[in-house]
Amino acid sequence: MFIRALEECEEFIAGDATRIREILNPRKQALDLRYSLAHAKLSKGEASVPHRLRTSEVYYILHGRGTMHIDDESVEVSDGQAVYIPPNSVQHIENTGEEALVFLCIVDPAWRAEDEEVL
Repeated sequence: MFIRALEECEEFIAGDATRIREILNPRKQALDLRYSLAHAKLSKGEASVPHRLRTSEVYYILHGRGTMHIDDESVEVSDGQAVYIPPNSVQHIENTGEEALVFLCIVDPAWRAEDEEVL
């Protein structure tokens, strides 16, 4: 059994400028998973930097409001919504609300730096 609390995960600024806490990554923990799971946060008025992953990704919005941009499409997102981001799509998300935008990032296969290109 593997249990990890969010508070145990070191926060860092990712290449796309989001504050990230990586919760699960089979490349870093002995877990039989294909995907990685991270907790991300953007303060009021912040946005991630446009980037693309070679892998698929899902954002699950825990708290806040924002605009998700994938290639030429943009959509408003808020609590309880999931967004699928296809591989190689140019993406970024901006916080358009009055509070922090908090979301989970699920990357499959698991996130690796060499799979991400910050634009």
